Amino acid sequence: MSDVDFTAVGLVQPWVEPPEIELVLEAVLFAASEPVPMKDLLAACAFGEEDAAGRPEVEAALARLSAHYRDRSIELVRSAGGYRFRVRQQFSTQVQAAQPERPQRLSRALLETLAIIAYRQPVTRAEIEDIRGVAVSTQIMRTLTERGWVHVVGHKEVPGRPGLYATTRVFLDDLGLGRLDELPPLDALRELVDLPGEDVGGLPRREGGDEDRDAGDEPSSRD
Repeated sequence: MSDVDFTAVGLVQPWVEPPEIELVLEAVLFAASEPVPMKDLLAACAFGEEDAAGRPEVEAALARLSAHYRDRSIELVRSAGGYRFRVRQQFSTQVQAAQPERPQRLSRALLETLAIIAYRQPVTRAEIEDIRGVAVSTQIMRTLTERGWVHVVGHKEVPGRPGLYATTRVFLDDLGLGRLDELPPLDALRELVDLPGEDVGGLPRREGGDEDRDAGDEPSSRD
């Protein structure tokens, strides 16, 4: 039986070597532990940041890479910090099961605080407490700051000049967002971070009893 050229009869698509620029971008993005900004991608492809021809070429290569991974378990996404590969949401459970150390689960109090900052920013700690109905612990604010999700962007012109909190670029990167106006509706965000069912603007006001207080809450404290 003679050999059959399956590519010739259309049964197998011939292999086409990707352009070198796509291979370079793929390597850079796989090696990166955080989003890579466009200026760094241009530099990796030997283009200057001011090279008018380079940016469209890199953007076209990124679009081809995104299409290549469309049906794979990882995807190419753009966020505030740049471009990166990430595991698709539907495979996150399996990936976490394979990790020797499980990520620490965030408390309800911390998630409620983060949601209020995200949707009401800039906001003071006292304003967060008014919405939640309980004091916000120093540990919660420290955790959000240390994770790089929130920071102080100014001070409110009232007695004591309390800090105004807002989310950061890291927060957007971790959610895979490019801008604040891309924040999903609260219901969608709730699914991502396991928030309770109430709207941020109407989170239940707690009476302060120990049985109603999250482990991250404090009886009282104001900045």
